[in-house]
Amino acid sequence: MNALTCLSCGLTIETDMPEHRCRRCGGMLEYTVDHERLGEVKFTGEVTFWRYLPLLPRVKNMATMHEGGTPLYSARRLADQIGLSQLYLKDETRNPTNSFRDRAAALMVSNMLDLGFTAAVCASNGNMGASLAAYCAKYNISCHVIVPKHVDVGKIAQMIIYDAIIEEYGATVDASIERAEKLAEETGWYQATSALNPLVIEAQKTIAFEIAEQMSEPPDLIIVPMGSGGTIYSLWKGFRELQDLGKIRSVPRLVGVQSSGCPPIVNAYFDKKEEPEGPMTRATSIFVLNPIRKDLAIKAIRESGGQAVTVSDQEILEAEQEIARTEGLFAEPASSGTVAALKKLLNESFIGRDETVVCLITGSGLKATDVLQALSKKRKVALIGADFSTKEKILRIISKRKTYGYEIWKDLGKTMTRAAIYQHLNELQSRGLISIHNEGGRKYFSITERGRRVLKAMDEVKTLL
Repeated sequence: MNALTCLSCGLTIETDMPEHRCRRCGGMLEYTVDHERLGEVKFTGEVTFWRYLPLLPRVKNMATMHEGGTPLYSARRLADQIGLSQLYLKDETRNPTNSFRDRAAALMVSNMLDLGFTAAVCASNGNMGASLAAYCAKYNISCHVIVPKHVDVGKIAQMIIYDAIIEEYGATVDASIERAEKLAEETGWYQATSALNPLVIEAQKTIAFEIAEQMSEPPDLIIVPMGSGGTIYSLWKGFRELQDLGKIRSVPRLVGVQSSGCPPIVNAYFDKKEEPEGPMTRATSIFVLNPIRKDLAIKAIRESGGQAVTVSDQEILEAEQEIARTEGLFAEPASSGTVAALKKLLNESFIGRDETVVCLITGSGLKATDVLQALSKKRKVALIGADFSTKEKILRIISKRKTYGYEIWKDLGKTMTRAAIYQHLNELQSRGLISIHNEGGRKYFSITERGRRVLKAMDEVKTLL
């Protein structure tokens, strides 16, 4: 069993399920490390995510695609250009699906395997959905990803190729999270949404462990992009645990960055009441209106003596190009915002030019280029294609025998809700491809002649491809 403690009322519960809300007061839960039980902790073995197993929640299975162990580059040209003595880039694009979320996917899928889950649901505005889809594919777990309207095409492409079941819901990920919560309650699927699963914090704190091992002493400052607020808190928790274990003497100041087009955490940090009119940013991976871990992010910033800062989308774009030109690293917009923030804080003298700074590069720009954004129509075609593929599968099942909804759901491997099955059936009937009749109080479905012609046409087209 693992111990989860409420950050509001202090209640501790022992469970293998990664619950995120306190059973008593509704506060947020987080995993606790028993330092006395651990004694002296030694990190041994290959430098990967699982090197830090002693400080992670207990798991029996260890799902892996060789995540973690990402490089920490000395960005000398970029540092010289902006007037800083020592700048490092923590390159999380080197993970298996090119983002830091692979760490969370590895730990959550390990937990799923321990608990015997065969399906997971995740609300995501990109990287988490792509990572989870890959790890679920490797370990034969059905993956359902709820995405908002604005998602980078490259991340959608990853979800599709990993055979995730994708549903678009809501204008922002906030609505997608509500949908994922309801689906998990209705279906019993594993809740893998990053903002709702405390294992994500534990997985991401290993970034702090790696930075501490990769440097002779912790940097003066680390700059982190903020969406839900979980990432910056993860690093804070990781460094605090290392300090409590006597492995480091000081904790870096943490700076959280948001786009000026959607800065809810920064506004809360400065107690600003005004909100941008029509919030929007091209840094879609941090486009969150109501961050669930906002208070934890602010706690990390304040207690570390850090700062919260906004940068414009234009500043993000310029930084993205500057990182690529000087260091050969293609960072996604959210990550590029860390360098834009660094330049701003240097000019404001919040950062000394002789200090050591690490910018966290969370994901690859290959997932989020403007060129890919221009191909958004293809994304819609891909989503439509996935929907059409499901209808074809249902039609082929019905073509073999008359059957009913529950049997069709089982034949499809129970990979979606029964409500979704009936929606497809209603649409097939409205198009005249199937017919419905009652028999013994049950609705049976049969294929029509038109439905058979459609299947035959599909088969003929496939022979030409």
